[in-house]
Amino acid sequence: MERENIDRWVVGVTGASGVRYALRLLDVLPQLVGEVHVVFSEAAVRVLNDEEGIGANSSALSYERLFGRQAANVCFYNCRDIGARIASGSMLTSGMVIIPCSMATLGALAHGIPSHLVHRAADVTMKEGRKLIVVPRETPVSQIHLQNMLTLSRCGVAVVPAMPGFYHRPASVEELVDQFVMKVLDTMGVSHALGRRWKEPEE
Repeated sequence: MERENIDRWVVGVTGASGVRYALRLLDVLPQLVGEVHVVFSEAAVRVLNDEEGIGANSSALSYERLFGRQAANVCFYNCRDIGARIASGSMLTSGMVIIPCSMATLGALAHGIPSHLVHRAADVTMKEGRKLIVVPRETPVSQIHLQNMLTLSRCGVAVVPAMPGFYHRPASVEELVDQFVMKVLDTMGVSHALGRRWKEPEE
């Protein structure tokens, strides 16, 4: 199977603020690609409860639990299951997105020290030469954070900080989130019609 024909993405969610970005990406992505494989770190599950009021543990997460509907092309994994399919390079994927990406995860990836399935799946994505996108969400950032971003960028990782723009004059938080998720989808190379682009005429 040729890599460019693969229509399968891995989405990792870690314990930085901004889980709403991940939820919006997961809301739309199954309609745009063939398969979506999802893993939340334990810290991300905590943030999911703190920011969105969704209480669960990593072994009980499902698409229906998050969105109230089913998606046959979405598979969830427990972050402790380091023997899961997405931990192996033999599972062919288009790439992986970590959204949001905590500074702890950024450091683990920059130094090749995976400690759970999100890290392992990302490490595999890197070693196989596939597209890896990280969405760091932290401010201010230290020199260590910046160095870790630079290290990953030099390894071919796309660093897409969670910095929503205002040029489209958003009227709601939802519009801000959509505009940023549009940037993530663009970086993935996934076709969509999620947000309005600069000077694009309104329909």
